[in-house]
Formats: sequence, C-alpha cells, structure tokens
Amino acid sequence: MIAFDAGPKFSLGEIHVTSGAAAKLLSQDIDAAVRRHSRGDWGEIRADGQEDNDRRLEHGGTIASIYTSSTGIRFYVLTEADRTVTTVLLPDEF
Repeated sequence: MIAFDAGPKFSLGEIHVTSGAAAKLLSQDIDAAVRRHSRGDWGEIRADGQEDNDRRLEHGGTIASIYTSSTGIRFYVLTEADRTVTTVLLPDEF
C-alpha cells in the first residue's frame, strides 16, 4: 500500500534558523521538522496545543511545533500568524 501525502497545509513564508539552532542541529533534522510542521504534524506538542494549532490553521494565528533531533536536542518550529516567516529555534532562544 502506498501512503498518500497531501503535501503542505499552509505557507511557511521565509524560513529562518536561529544561530543557536544552526550550531546545534543537523540540517536533515531541521529539514524533516519543517516538512512535518508544514503538513500539520505538530510533533511533541501536548494535545491542547495540537487543538490550538488546528484551530489556528483554519482561523489564523501563530502555529508552533516541538521536535527532538536525532541527537536528542529539543527544538521549536514557529510560523507567524501572517504566514510570512517560519523560525527554527532552541527553547532558550524563545
């Protein structure tokens, strides 16, 4: 059986990676997380946060996801409410 990939659910705008995230994360982890985020896979966000993201996807608002890299580093992917910028950052850069 072939899995169907609906593709991105929203525009990411320009993608920015903070200096801290760029220094500590592997590029393949960043790429995979941004791809998951754009498809509505919010990663390790709690259930209430997932519901918030789903609502914001339809009605507007900032969308946030949390992931853990292949090396065990926790990081965030945030897309601004106007969908012009998506930022990859570490928790201490938030």
